[in-house]
Amino acid sequence: MASDLSSLLNSSRALNSHLSRPDLPSVNLSLDQIEAQSRRLVSRQPGASSDADRANYLLAQAHVDAPALANSIAHLNTSTTFSPLQPLQDTDVAGYLRHAHEQNLISTIEEGRRETQEHFYRLLEERSHKDWEAKKRRVFEELGGRATSDSKALAEMKKSFHGKAALAASTGPSLTLQMQSKMMAYDRAISELNAARLRGTSCPIIHLLMQAAASLNSEPSSQQMLQNFHVLAKITGEPPALPPVEHAGAHILNAPLFERKYARVYLGDSDSREAAALRTQIAKGSREALEDQFWDIIERSIQSRPMEARLGGDPSVANKIRAFLLMRYYKNGQWEERIELVAGQPLWAKLYYLVRTGHAEEALDEALKSQQAIEHREDSFMSHFRSWVESPERRLPKPHRDHLQTVYNAHMLHSASADPFKLALYKLMGKLEPSRRTVPQVTMTTEDWLWFQLAMVDEEEEGGLRGLTEVLLSYGERHFDGAKKGVWPGVLLMCGQFERSVAALWEHPETEIEAVHLTIALAYHGLLRVPSRAETSDISPLTLSPLSPPALSLPMLIWRYVRQFVKMDAKEALQYVYCVCLSADQGEGVGRENVETAWELVRRIIVLAHSGPAWEELVGGFRPDGTRFSGVIEQGATLLHLQNTAQYNEQILVRAARDSEENDRIPEAIKLYNLAGDYGTVISCLAQALGNTLAQPAGETEKGKIIERTAVEILRHYERTNRAVGKDRDAAVRLLRIREALNAKSSGRFDVVLEIMESTDLIPLDGDVAKITRKAEEFKDLHDALQRNLQVYLPLTMESLAAVHQSIKNSVTAETTRQMTLTALRKKSRSLMVFGGILKYRMSPDVYSYLARLDVEIAL
Repeated sequence: MASDLSSLLNSSRALNSHLSRPDLPSVNLSLDQIEAQSRRLVSRQPGASSDADRANYLLAQAHVDAPALANSIAHLNTSTTFSPLQPLQDTDVAGYLRHAHEQNLISTIEEGRRETQEHFYRLLEERSHKDWEAKKRRVFEELGGRATSDSKALAEMKKSFHGKAALAASTGPSLTLQMQSKMMAYDRAISELNAARLRGTSCPIIHLLMQAAASLNSEPSSQQMLQNFHVLAKITGEPPALPPVEHAGAHILNAPLFERKYARVYLGDSDSREAAALRTQIAKGSREALEDQFWDIIERSIQSRPMEARLGGDPSVANKIRAFLLMRYYKNGQWEERIELVAGQPLWAKLYYLVRTGHAEEALDEALKSQQAIEHREDSFMSHFRSWVESPERRLPKPHRDHLQTVYNAHMLHSASADPFKLALYKLMGKLEPSRRTVPQVTMTTEDWLWFQLAMVDEEEEGGLRGLTEVLLSYGERHFDGAKKGVWPGVLLMCGQFERSVAALWEHPETEIEAVHLTIALAYHGLLRVPSRAETSDISPLTLSPLSPPALSLPMLIWRYVRQFVKMDAKEALQYVYCVCLSADQGEGVGRENVETAWELVRRIIVLAHSGPAWEELVGGFRPDGTRFSGVIEQGATLLHLQNTAQYNEQILVRAARDSEENDRIPEAIKLYNLAGDYGTVISCLAQALGNTLAQPAGETEKGKIIERTAVEILRHYERTNRAVGKDRDAAVRLLRIREALNAKSSGRFDVVLEIMESTDLIPLDGDVAKITRKAEEFKDLHDALQRNLQVYLPLTMESLAAVHQSIKNSVTAETTRQMTLTALRKKSRSLMVFGGILKYRMSPDVYSYLARLDVEIAL
């Protein structure tokens, strides 16, 4: 054990022997001694203090007192950060105020910076969340489901909206009964719209949509959408109904034209006089809609509380306003504090509410009845009020407005007891202080506030409606949808932001249907801007650009809507696609892009629609006597801007046929080619399809049966009319005969199989070697479908020969006759083997071995 330890010690000492160098002295010092020697060496080095001196010298040249700064930093007291740099004397009032002012500025800047930073990060988070929800929703739509629904996603995910390779995009989830009933209510309005467009007459589409919304009273969003449609009807001036064309005075030339009425101005220069007039019309229409809404609220309030209203037997407008004021502002036998009584009644409030409900003429009449009392208090009010009411634009001349401003500043602006309704009337007449947008006790609700802003809008001042829009957009959706949901789209609609309004509706699943139909109504009246294909996003239909106004992708919105029911009801989906072409007149190539997109969507519908009579009703077809009938698409070709039959065939039928081929819908593709008059392609497609289905058993697929039935009908018709004569047609006929032979084999009629195969002249069976060789050389010239199916009909023929041989061999016929027949069968079998041997490498080895085995059985 001791020897082991000593050997370990010696080996450990030898571990670093290779590191020693004899030319270097060894160090025999401890760590403490080494540290002390190092410190001594450092202290002997000169120049440490001279470096600091040189640094101070350089800083002094720049007028920097480095020692003083170092001393200040060393004695820095953070507790006196906000104290004056120089001590203030108790009697130095100016210094104190200056310091307080500086501190207020610093704290204000810091608070503003902090609020801006918090606002930025909050907006960033909201925008990120919104973008994520939009992308997530897009993915669910592509998968066939919804992020908010429990329905299962469909099995396949197709290409996106702009995909060119496959038109068969995925369809939506299964619809609930409630959604189906809502869709059906709106479907009728769109069908009536397109029917009117085909007739060349106008259609009150907004009022039709209002009727549909009114029929859905159980829907939570129906009332808000009713108001939105009412706002749009007021903006466009659309009447509730049009007289029928049959009416004596309603000739089609005298009927008003609604379609694209405002498109030229809306899509044109926003700084033109016509654009300013349109914005004035938008503000006026929105204001009138709010007035109608408020008048309806007043009437319903009076009916619900008749005892408080005390209406009496006077049904006039002024008396109803009086009753409403009693209900709202008369409590416990007295009027509210700031309500000023004139001639014993709250006249200012009465005049304001008459104006608020759109009864300005009645307000003037009421003012004239109390003219003396009014002039006693406000001597110039009556003249200004009369001029304002009688002005078509509700705008006073500049001198009148200056006088109103003077009176307002002197008596009302800073008065704590001034009647708020009198103050509101003065602001409305003179458009005073437009930046101060609220009037206490007057603009209590969102609708009251909006009406007041619209009434204050002047296109010649403060930016007009565009200035108000900027303010509303700065407030954002959160500001308006806090108390009541669904208000924000209506706010955007009333300030002319139609594209943003639709996008706000589309963001909520419960109002998607209304968003689509509001878009169609806007496009019909020419109040929708559609982006170009390059600017359109795959995520959101709304396109926002700092260099151009907002735009909304009408094709995307419509397709995402109709894809939910395109398979179930292709005709209704087509009615919506017709509406894509409403924006065909938009400039810069956008209109043409929309028309082409509409054609693409029509082709998608054709590909996705279920086969059957409904499909033929969609695209057209042929009657049993061979005459052609047109489908729904062709009947509405003018709505798709298809100029003639040739363009219809090229853009719709032929390209839809190609898409059907790509999506493995061969029977539909054949029918579409046939309808387009492309008979050569019909036969070629038939031959390929028959070749593909030939190896399948007859009863295995319904698709194969459909292809065969279609082929029989088309070939019979083509033979009668002598169309598409050539190699493809001969191949199709032969392939059908082979299918007949396969069917005969299934039923055990092998003699019929042999007879059919001999009639096709595909296989030489007469024993002539020269003819067999020639046939084998001609094989390469046969149609591709026949070449591919060689190993189908060769074994079929040999099996028939073997079966007939066995049947004859076991028959009880005369020996001579039987031997002659058997010899003939052996000859045919040998001919087939010679033919197959020449084409041996066009078949699999198993097939050739099978043929050889059957040939041996026949030879025995």
